[in-house]
Amino acid sequence: MQPILYSFRRCPYAIRARLALAVCQIQVEIIEVSLANKPVQLLTISAKGEVPVLVLEQQVIEQSLDIMKWAFQQKPHPFFIEDPLINQLIQQNDQEFKNHLDHYKYFDRFPDFSQQTYRERAFPFLEKLEQCLQKHSFLYAKQQTWLDLAIVPFIRQFSGVDSLWFEQSKFKKLNDWLQWHLNSPLFQQVMIKRKN
Repeated sequence: MQPILYSFRRCPYAIRARLALAVCQIQVEIIEVSLANKPVQLLTISAKGEVPVLVLEQQVIEQSLDIMKWAFQQKPHPFFIEDPLINQLIQQNDQEFKNHLDHYKYFDRFPDFSQQTYRERAFPFLEKLEQCLQKHSFLYAKQQTWLDLAIVPFIRQFSGVDSLWFEQSKFKKLNDWLQWHLNSPLFQQVMIKRKN
């Protein structure tokens, strides 16, 4: 049985799962999910009903990071490095930064503060990434690692809220890093529009 990945093209969690699967050259059947009309099969398989979900012959993996790690376990790759620093940055991205990103993007749902305030709350994490990129071309080393793959979809989403502002911001290295990834054959491959 070929693995099945329930995905949504623009979801950052699904993007990073697809990136890892593509890097490891693992063939999967991708089912594009309409978030407004989720397929019954997905809701039956996964109680959370959120993408990505990877369905294997004897296992269902419901978290994007677990999908990434599973992919690298199947086909070991130099991208995958175990380091507490990597885990720390991913955790900060998924918890603290993602919260600020959601408030910034959907500021009209959170009227307590302005969109600019929500954007500025994300600066400490962006500054940390900028500092990493001052030291080397990628977030962890001179070469790309799974840390880059895990974080870049979220920076893409953040930049897309106001792309002109992001391009002109103080985060010059981060913007260059983002553009490198967006223009890479790997990223363009996983962002192909699919019809299911």
